[in-house]
Amino acid sequence: MVRIWNEVVEEGIAFPQEELLDETSGKEFFDSQTYCGAAEDTESGEILGLYILHPNNVGRCGHICNASYAVSSAKRGLHIGEMLVSDCLEKGREKGFGILQFNAVVASNIHARHLYERLGFTRLGTIPRGFRMKDGHFEDICPYYHIL
Repeated sequence: MVRIWNEVVEEGIAFPQEELLDETSGKEFFDSQTYCGAAEDTESGEILGLYILHPNNVGRCGHICNASYAVSSAKRGLHIGEMLVSDCLEKGREKGFGILQFNAVVASNIHARHLYERLGFTRLGTIPRGFRMKDGHFEDICPYYHIL
């Protein structure tokens, strides 16, 4: 899971994190989530992708959760992301959340945006220049939500 997470962080086009995880920080990071889901090749045991699920806020907004998804670059295009998001919607409900919200979907991440819209997420608008790409330029972000 750490390897796949770091792969997305290193790409610098989707996650806000800039620091890579090591074995220790990875265990702490994944253990701190409400839930971690993984897509596994049942024959080889290889992890193909993963997601993290956690509260988006606290108190009066604690019923809103947030999630991040990562699929191994070698396994993209196989609909693993769709399986992860669908599972996450179910787990969010099971964990007692009422809304799943994505704060910062990069506008140029069209594959993710099309997937979210196909699965019934609602786009809230656009935040201009909300994400700093790895090369330093800024791109818009599009928050999304889905009632659970």
